[in-house]
Amino acid sequence: MALNEKQEHRDMLRFALVGCGRISVRHSQLLGENAITGAKLAAVCDIDINKAKATAAKYGVPAYADMNEMMERESPDVAVILTESGNHARDAIALARHGKHLIVEKPMALTLADADAMIRACDVAGIKLFIVKQNRFNVPVVKLREALVAGRFGKIVMGTVRVRWCRPQSYYDQDTWRGTWALDGGVLTNQASHHVDLLEWMMGDVESVFAMTRTALVNIEAEDTAVVALRFTNGALGIIEATTAARPKDLEGSISILGEKGSVEIGGFAVNQMKVWNFVEPRPDDAEVLTKFSVNPPNVYGFGHQAYYEHVVESINSGRQHLVDGLQGRKSLELISAIYESVETGQEVPLRFRPQRCRLGRPSEIAA
Repeated sequence: MALNEKQEHRDMLRFALVGCGRISVRHSQLLGENAITGAKLAAVCDIDINKAKATAAKYGVPAYADMNEMMERESPDVAVILTESGNHARDAIALARHGKHLIVEKPMALTLADADAMIRACDVAGIKLFIVKQNRFNVPVVKLREALVAGRFGKIVMGTVRVRWCRPQSYYDQDTWRGTWALDGGVLTNQASHHVDLLEWMMGDVESVFAMTRTALVNIEAEDTAVVALRFTNGALGIIEATTAARPKDLEGSISILGEKGSVEIGGFAVNQMKVWNFVEPRPDDAEVLTKFSVNPPNVYGFGHQAYYEHVVESINSGRQHLVDGLQGRKSLELISAIYESVETGQEVPLRFRPQRCRLGRPSEIAA
């Protein structure tokens, strides 16, 4: 084996998927089709062995029904947890004992206690915990973040995110856990959690929230429609509008930031299209932004997963800090928990609180 081949072999990180449901398609494609430099798919696992075998057959990797057996036999560098949201903590804590880095799909957990336990388990094991927030890596989102960091907006006035997607009853009927409080939550926890994260990442810490939700068009425990008003510690206000009741198809996944010196709106159906880029003090490259910083993804998952995985590989190989760790994942979960607390109490809820009536992550019989 040539020297460069030995180096490539040594640097290639092996990833194993835990859970072969809907979202696993995107992860398995990227890893199984060698779309990520320095990364490859090593094995897949699902308690439904037929699901695991179907994914494994596409990419010529082993299939397992037991994740611990997979970790012991295959010894991957990274385990990617794609199980039900309410089981993320259980699976992450169990897998941390193998001493391999973990990637966990959003949301990292459904309760703050579970999130804390996950962070603790990874700290004890000396491994990295990555939370999937791929929209942070979208081309126009990166450009917006650069403008904020550079102070181009001046005093921030308002931030808004909108998720207007379509999830019919047939989507929720695919699996019994979908739309339940114990394992999934509603549109805020599932579909809009990326957008909630983006808003907080751009606008800064939240001081308080007031929220209203309803279940409008489907038969599930949790909400399919929500509106949330936010007050940020910097004095700015915010709005979250989220629904899976758009019909007959997905309309929009967007964010807008308004400040005393500029306004930016990113639209499309996956926060992928720069629609407004206006600043009081223009710069020479501003004229190119609308065309240069837009992409057209094939679906609501967008292209961010590829950039996300490249970031993970770079972080592991270099040892540098990663963009969305357990603490960052916990931060957005705390905000979502406060939103649900507001829904249950009918009151404005300050952040840095202890959930009392939030139903997320609790069996329905307890919540009732």
